Amino acid sequence: MAETAGAATFRQRFAGGEFLYGTFLKTPTTHATEILGIAGYNFVVVDQEHAPFGRESTDAVMLACRASGVAGIVRVPDSSASSILSVLDCGAAGVLVPHVDSPAKARDVVAACRYGGGHRGFSNTTRAGGFGEASIADHVANQDRDVCVIAMIEDPHALETIDEIVATEGLDGFFIGRGDLTVAYGAASPSADAVRDATDRIIAAARKAGKPVCALTGSREDARDLASKGVTGFMMASDQGFLRQAAKAALAEISSSVLEV
Repeated sequence: MAETAGAATFRQRFAGGEFLYGTFLKTPTTHATEILGIAGYNFVVVDQEHAPFGRESTDAVMLACRASGVAGIVRVPDSSASSILSVLDCGAAGVLVPHVDSPAKARDVVAACRYGGGHRGFSNTTRAGGFGEASIADHVANQDRDVCVIAMIEDPHALETIDEIVATEGLDGFFIGRGDLTVAYGAASPSADAVRDATDRIIAAARKAGKPVCALTGSREDARDLASKGVTGFMMASDQGFLRQAAKAALAEISSSVLEV
């Protein structure tokens, strides 16, 4: 979010177990971000993995996040250090990293996000560094304090080492990729027993490690169930999804009214 003096960062709020609400951004425009910020969402996730976001469009959305007071998280396309560095320099409040399926990958992701104890490439002449306003020491300290690192657990084999993955120092929290798990298990929906069992195991491991969990939810009942198990970060649909749903509802309402004339 657009941080002000004394304001809690997204990382602090997430780690503190606060209920936070966000959505995916699929369309490379700043307008959706501003609208969602005005609507009261706590965070948005720019989807570089499954949507047409490049560095320039991501950079513009990070500026819109600051303007509208919403935290800008980026789902990077992969776990490479170069992908992570790009969005952090643009000023992302954090990263959502797909397919973190081993303790080694978890450690590599953390190292790519951190200066101290890691190997993040340095530059303070970026939005993240105030375009050179922050000193070397201040930029390193601020980024290592504020950047939120969230690992996506979405592969069945990741559950074989889930306790080690969640215990990785520097990983701030986890996103349960129930869509990928559903496909991987050959299930029809996230409500299938195999997916529910995997979800419960991930939540239990994260809670044991004292770390928060985020998940995509599509209904009130599902959100209530997840919250009862300890999930505190809730993703709802996407800008595309909201547009589609509202457009269909408006068309149905008006067309049915016209037919009544």
